[in-house]
Amino acid sequence: MWRANLKYNLWPTASARIGVLMLLALQMATHAQAQRTPTISYITQEQIKDIGGTVEFDCSVQYAKEYNVLFLKTDSDPVFLSTGSTLVIKDSRFSLRYDPNSSTYKLQIKDIQETDAGTYTCQVVISTVHKVSANVKLSVRRPPVISDNSTQSIVASEGSEVQMECYASGYPVPTITWRRENNAILPTDSATYVGNVLRIKSVKKEDRGTYYCVADNGVSKGDRRNINVEVEFSPVITVPRPRLGQALQYDMDLECHIEAYPPPAIVWTKDDIQLANNQHYSISHFATADEYTDSTLRVITIEKRQYGDYVCKATNRFGEAEARVNLFETIIPVCPPACGQAYYGGAEHVAGTSFVLASILIALIFSR
Repeated sequence: MWRANLKYNLWPTASARIGVLMLLALQMATHAQAQRTPTISYITQEQIKDIGGTVEFDCSVQYAKEYNVLFLKTDSDPVFLSTGSTLVIKDSRFSLRYDPNSSTYKLQIKDIQETDAGTYTCQVVISTVHKVSANVKLSVRRPPVISDNSTQSIVASEGSEVQMECYASGYPVPTITWRRENNAILPTDSATYVGNVLRIKSVKKEDRGTYYCVADNGVSKGDRRNINVEVEFSPVITVPRPRLGQALQYDMDLECHIEAYPPPAIVWTKDDIQLANNQHYSISHFATADEYTDSTLRVITIEKRQYGDYVCKATNRFGEAEARVNLFETIIPVCPPACGQAYYGGAEHVAGTSFVLASILIALIFSR
């Protein structure tokens, strides 16, 4: 009997057994918590900011009290910004706060610069080979800047294909729009064209001029580049007055307008003989633009043999062109350039010429 009672008393009571189980459970929970892997429960989403603005990155961590939490800028060359609640980077624009209630690290950047754009990483270092990371991207709005590798000028032969390129940096990505000077129609048959490359499959001389490449992304006023397009083509000649009359012993100007690029060589001929500056002829050329030249042949103190056809001829490496001007005899001098007097003799001849002209006019009036 005594032995039975002794055996019964050695066995723990029910309440004691419960206490032991609770102690074991607490120990197991504490051990399990100590073994839980740190995690990042929240990271700020991508941020888009203006230059000069302020941004804040929040990184909330769990089970990381015994581990180092870092902030880095992880571009091509990583830069450590902070470790734990200590700021590492020596830049007054950066600041770091830690909120123990939410286990959140808050990295703030003031007066944002273009160089601040990139990827920022919140990282919990568990071991040399084990890290937990989360990334947030910062984009900085930047006005467009047209790149140096964009087309600056073009010289092309008529009929060839022309390609103009325009590229620009900036954020958001700029839109490239093409226009022509004075809002002239583009070779695409529209006033504007959107795209980095403007192609003209078969360029014509009418396509020459200034083209505008405009880059815009809504930041600032954008950027623009002027692209000069020169088209090489054979000469085209127009004659404003194909037939001109003038009286004997008076001067007369014969004109032709030449359109060509490169600028052509211009000559005047009569009866297949090239004319030169002398006492009978005076030749002058006046370039109004790279492609336009006005040529004037002055026939001085016209003689009988100088009436007839004159040829204005222009030549460049792409071809040649010619146009004729006919000079015929009249009784009454034409002004200009005659203006009522001959270009030879003295005052006596001027007076005599005026008297003859007056007599002719009176005779014509009374003959009616």
